Formats: sequence, C-alpha cells, structure tokens
Amino acid sequence: MATLAAETRHWTREEYERLVSEGFFQPGERLELVDGLIFEMTPQNSWHAAAIQALQEALLSVFGKGYSLRIQMPLALGFDSEPEPDLAVVAGHWRNYRDRHPDTAVLVVEVAETTLLHDRERKASLYARAGIPDYWILNRAGACLEILQDPQEGAYRSRTTLRIGDSVSPLAIPKALIAVADLLP
Repeated sequence: MATLAAETRHWTREEYERLVSEGFFQPGERLELVDGLIFEMTPQNSWHAAAIQALQEALLSVFGKGYSLRIQMPLALGFDSEPEPDLAVVAGHWRNYRDRHPDTAVLVVEVAETTLLHDRERKASLYARAGIPDYWILNRAGACLEILQDPQEGAYRSRTTLRIGDSVSPLAIPKALIAVADLLP
C-alpha cells in the first residue's frame, strides 16, 4: 500500500510580511508566524481583553522612561518567526520602531485560555531561543501567573507558578512588586 507523506510549508518572515503587505490575508484576520508556521489567533473574549488591560495598567506603573509597552504587536524573532504576544516590554521609545519591529524584549506576556499548551510549549521555546529573559503566562484556568526565566539552549531553566496573594517582580525592574491579584480580572 502506497503512502503519501504530508509536507508542511515553512515561511520566512520576509515571505510572511510580503503576503501581509500584498493583501493575501483577509482584512482583520489575526495571524502570527511562529517557527515558520502561520497560526490563526483565537478571538478575544471579554476576560482576555480585561486581562490585557490589567497587565497594561500594572506594567505601565512599573516600566517608565526608557521602555515601550507593545500590545499585540509583532516581534521580529529570527528569520521565520514574527509572533504578536499579548504584551511585550521593549527597551527604548516607540519611535525607535517606526521602520522595523523590535527583535527582542525584556518581558513578554501571553494571556492563556484556549492557547495554554501552545504558549507553554511552542511560544516558550521560541522566546527562550530568542533570549527573552522574562516570559509570563497569565493562566486563566489555573488562576495563576506562570513565570519562565533563564533561557538556555531553547528552553527556560526556571519555572515558577504564582497565585493570588503572591507578588512578582520583572527581571528588568527587580525592585518593583506587582500583585498577581492585580493581573487576574
């Protein structure tokens, strides 16, 4: 019996950006390129949107001048990845990124409901390979904040789970304390 192996087409960031600029995708279609694959992002419900606002409020109070908070905007991570994390804190002013997307961040946060496994595995590996030192997953089902740090060889060496009653300090601003309860809507 003959079998046919299915092949997956891997895209580069350059090819992906060309498709976007040429209008290949539907207007308003929410997509991101991760490890050469184009993923459709799930629609946001009200909890997800509220979580992003809670994170934005908390992180804006901690990260001041010298940092830019990017909400669901692309990061140029290697030749075949352009994820759009829910939040990314990057060094510099937003004007630094008029002509290019940032290629790193000091902190990336994903809000996970239906995407928890994707965020824990594929995205964690991508962010670790990119050397992003601080990756947080706001986990709705677990009512917790998962902290991944110390990226080495494509994986995070440190994983901590924080719950309501705990506080977190971003690696870039270690003296700042953010209550986990303030991040969970």
